[in-house]
Amino acid sequence: MMPSVRFADLEGASVLITGGGTGIGARLTEGFARQGAKVAFIDIAEAQSRTLCGEVADLTGSKPLFLNADLRDIDALRAAVKAAETAHGPISVLVNNAANDIRHAAETVSVDEWDDNLAINLRPHFFTVQAVVPGMKEIGQGAIVNFTSTSFMLNIGDMPAYTAAKAGIIGLTKGLAGRYGKDGIRVNAIAPGWVITERQRQLWAAPGKVEAHVARQAIPREMHPDDMVGPCLFLASDASAMLTAQTLIVDGGVL
Repeated sequence: MMPSVRFADLEGASVLITGGGTGIGARLTEGFARQGAKVAFIDIAEAQSRTLCGEVADLTGSKPLFLNADLRDIDALRAAVKAAETAHGPISVLVNNAANDIRHAAETVSVDEWDDNLAINLRPHFFTVQAVVPGMKEIGQGAIVNFTSTSFMLNIGDMPAYTAAKAGIIGLTKGLAGRYGKDGIRVNAIAPGWVITERQRQLWAAPGKVEAHVARQAIPREMHPDDMVGPCLFLASDASAMLTAQTLIVDGGVL
């Protein structure tokens, strides 16, 4: 369920979301649109993203701007940021959400597979920030929310490149917060627990596995993509005006 709270400062804000066409990202796109923000999102999934744009327009009266790009291509990423700024003005809220949690065995990962994993799960976070910071400096403020994961905190062993990237996002968050705080730019992270997206249900939610995980949570129900919207809106809004360099764990109370 989408959060009921309204953050007045997000109305009219120029928001950019990476991986905003599917899964958690799709609900973030909808959530910011419901706040009255001007939302642009980057995604590689063209058909799903265009469908989402129509759905969000029907729900909110505001159609998000879909920018089709592969985040591994930094030139394409920079071009997408420029297109968002041209359409909506300097980005005031950046949500680095895109990720691929493909499973892989440590014993068989090749150099190319390792590099490709980090090129999806860590490198774009930095270069998207690099691209939006000049505009944020121009307007004197900005909020950056980087999505990491609790997976590396739980010693999950079947995706080492992914967990390395997700740990790196926290280091990146803290370093960039220290760098840009003087410019009025806040940088925080969200670490979701196991959010049961359609992808998770199809690939890894084996019978009994979700139930066993939910039993470990202090709040004993499945987490869904909508559950990430409220925390992200909070970190993007002036309700968290003096909060930076922090990681908010949203996992139902496992950690």
